[in-house]
Amino acid sequence: MNLEAFRGYSLQNLKKDMLSGIVVGIIAIPLGLGFAIASGVAPVTGLYTTIVAGLLISILGGSRFQIGGPTGAFVPVLLGIVLQFGYENLLISGFMAGILLIIFGLCKVGSLIEFFPKSIIIGFQSGIAVIIFSGQIPNFLGLHTIEKHEYFHLNIKEIFSNIHQVGIYSIITALLCLLIILAVLRFFPKAGGLSYLFGILVSSLASSFFFSTQIETIGSIYGKIPNQFPIPHFPEVTIEKILALLPSSFVIAILIGLQSLLTARVADEMTCTRHNSKKELIGQGIVNMVTPLFYGIPAAGEVARTVTNIKNGASSPIAGITHALFVLLVLVLLAPFASHVALASLAPVLMVVSWKISKKEQFASILKEKSGHSLVLMITFLLTVFTNLTTGIGAGLCFSFLLYLKERMKNNRTQLEKAS
Repeated sequence: MNLEAFRGYSLQNLKKDMLSGIVVGIIAIPLGLGFAIASGVAPVTGLYTTIVAGLLISILGGSRFQIGGPTGAFVPVLLGIVLQFGYENLLISGFMAGILLIIFGLCKVGSLIEFFPKSIIIGFQSGIAVIIFSGQIPNFLGLHTIEKHEYFHLNIKEIFSNIHQVGIYSIITALLCLLIILAVLRFFPKAGGLSYLFGILVSSLASSFFFSTQIETIGSIYGKIPNQFPIPHFPEVTIEKILALLPSSFVIAILIGLQSLLTARVADEMTCTRHNSKKELIGQGIVNMVTPLFYGIPAAGEVARTVTNIKNGASSPIAGITHALFVLLVLVLLAPFASHVALASLAPVLMVVSWKISKKEQFASILKEKSGHSLVLMITFLLTVFTNLTTGIGAGLCFSFLLYLKERMKNNRTQLEKAS
């Protein structure tokens, strides 16, 4: 834990930290449920991840303001692992990613974040946004039981193949939730993520009151959400599994590192503080080794929740700890009620989140350059959407390296011409 955060710490600071933690905890609950479902796992795993990762990231991380948990950046990768290898192997991948992060931290890889091409970061984040948004179309339309595929184009084809099964009541519920979220954000901009919870509550209550038998809920599709914390468990590990999962684990580790360090940098800029990148990566590594033991999915620092934490007056890791304990309290006391949430109500939440993480302004700005960076951006974006994140980032890095070599050769040639 960052002990410097407690210099001159007062009772007033404690009150602000606890209030901020509760606010962030309220926001984290629907996002945890939504990201888990979008990743192809049981909704409750999102809550387990929020609790365990949120608690440990605040204690072990290198930023006093960092709020961690499941994030949208992992959805395409995690869904791909679940579809190809299954949920148990996803836990192994998360554990292996944690080991890699500790190695990254010990090797001080965090300092290299400044040299990671912006065009690649914007490209894969925009690609992730498209995948998350399109992945929620079935829930928006009431097509909850259609088959999920690993690839974007196959999922779109599946939607069109089943378009005749669209549920009008799901669309009404989803539209109501979306309108409430947009209205709250429009008239109460400071509400932020609280608009998600309000939209879910109102639309789910309305659907249960007017057409409860005509709409699917979390409980009807995934079963009742347990109101207890799981006993630690870990699946059987073999050499074959390790070799098969290593590429995915490496991508998860890269994503966690990028997401967490970028979030910490945003927090630094907002608060005029400085995070410890080595401690952050090692902390994230330990977090992602522990979280799978409690059935949790990979987690990282998350920008929106961290910014909300800061704007609500947080000054120490106590806020992040409070947010995790609040979600635990809700799980124990109110989990059965979450089973009645309409799946159509979660779709607009993740759609709005995907729109916010799309980096559309920066995407357009790089495209307008019509340079090599524009090419790298489009290659990363298109391959992320139509193949997978591993291919997208890998191809983006290769093209960036080729552009770097071309620029170096051009500079060397210019210097030789000047010398002659």
